[in-house]
Amino acid sequence: MFVNKSTLPSLTDKLYLTDGGLETTLIFLQGYDLPCFAAFDIFKEEAGYNALLDYYRGYLNIAKKYQTGFILESPTWRANPDWLEKIGYPKKAVREINEKAVQLLVDLKREYLGQIPEILISGCVGPRGDGYKPGQKMTVAEAETYHKIQMEIFRQCPVDLVSAMTLNYVEEAIGITRAASHLKLPLVLSFTVETDGKLPSGKGLGETIEEVDGSVQEPPLYYMINCAHPTHFIKELEEGKGEKWLGRIRGIRANASCKSHAELDMATELDRGNPNDLGKENKELKDLFQQLNVFGGCCGTDAEHVTEIARLITAPSF
Repeated sequence: MFVNKSTLPSLTDKLYLTDGGLETTLIFLQGYDLPCFAAFDIFKEEAGYNALLDYYRGYLNIAKKYQTGFILESPTWRANPDWLEKIGYPKKAVREINEKAVQLLVDLKREYLGQIPEILISGCVGPRGDGYKPGQKMTVAEAETYHKIQMEIFRQCPVDLVSAMTLNYVEEAIGITRAASHLKLPLVLSFTVETDGKLPSGKGLGETIEEVDGSVQEPPLYYMINCAHPTHFIKELEEGKGEKWLGRIRGIRANASCKSHAELDMATELDRGNPNDLGKENKELKDLFQQLNVFGGCCGTDAEHVTEIARLITAPSF
């Protein structure tokens, strides 16, 4: 078992919030040009760094208002070697960028100390390839070697856990899990799904979670679903009622839009959906699946969406 002085979401039924669609907020609402959807690129300007601070403060204030825990997710979804090279950064920049991203969160945690019940810092890992398409798949061994580069940096930083987000095929997920186990890092795996509730690789959530859990000695702390709308996966979860794998899912970071990944890829305007409706859909998920205790947003969501989610999931159920 991993030892961590903080109370991790897998060890409590208390609620945790996290942020929303960082990249879509920066691009569509704040006018930043993010190469390859890489939020960390705005670090290069002081104004960009300050914009990130203000972005996270908006969500921390929601957690403060509703007195939930909060998971600060580092803006490093694209800060792995291949994406850094595509954007034009030197290989050595991987350490500097990931360390700077965690330090930003450390500063924020210090700023809100005593105002929020629990603040966790998570080092965010993204897929080596496209988040929506499996593309050229790695073997388990290749994925372990590749992702260990970024995760080794997180191991030397004051993170409470690592979250691998928007994964779309099982071999990469198992490789990341093995790397985390080797480095003694608490890990959360988050999968994205298509409109049919299946991973882009075609596998079901249950089959995927069971395969990951059965392939490693130290499985992830828990699983999440991100970058998909609740209407895309609620049926898949309902069909898993009573299955062990369903209880392993503890977090939801849903998209604002009901559109498919292919439609979102082609979109030139932001689809914010309806914040109140998204709040109700998250409330429905919470009522149906009581183990869920981590909630935030993904593409198209902003502080208004997460406020609605927080307001409704913290309200008493009758």
